[in-house]
Amino acid sequence: MNKNITSQTLSRLPVYFNYLVSLPQERKNGNISATAIAEALGLNDVQVRKDLASVSSGGRPKVGYSASELMSDIGRFLGFENHDRVVVAGMGNFGRAMLEYNGFQAYGFDIVCGFDCNRERVGSTINGRPVRHIDEMDSFCRDNDIRIGIITVPETAAQEVCDRMAQAGIKYILNFAAVHINAPKGVAVHNENISLTLAMLARCH
Repeated sequence: MNKNITSQTLSRLPVYFNYLVSLPQERKNGNISATAIAEALGLNDVQVRKDLASVSSGGRPKVGYSASELMSDIGRFLGFENHDRVVVAGMGNFGRAMLEYNGFQAYGFDIVCGFDCNRERVGSTINGRPVRHIDEMDSFCRDNDIRIGIITVPETAAQEVCDRMAQAGIKYILNFAAVHINAPKGVAVHNENISLTLAMLARCH
């Protein structure tokens, strides 16, 4: 395997992984060819074959790859087997959906706790995951070595929550509040505005 892959190949690997994850279980238990993946995704089969060969040595002529082993090889290369623990601040509908969704685990992320300031939500559990008061976030994150946080609070509270996460030792923040937030040096923030993304998608054709 060649670990010195191009940025273009790196950008396509998650696409292959997503496709393999979406396969029915019976197909995951069988073999799959680079050509079949290319056809399903509308890509060039020569390029797909080269991409897969850069991260997996399991391909065989006329047989292809074991789908499950290929998925594991891609996931390992992308770091999906690291199992980083994640917390979510804001237990409105979107935040609750984050805790209820189990699909993050396939990508190496385990959402372990939700935080809120609403006393009616604090103390409950969602999908087996506890909801704690926002004031407990600092101690919880430090005690559990949490490095990733997701913000789903209203816009007016987003910056304060970002500051709290940074104070708690979180290094990577995904912000879904529809407002730009700033974090101190050493903390990476990705501001994801779903409304803006939808608007751009609707106008790109």
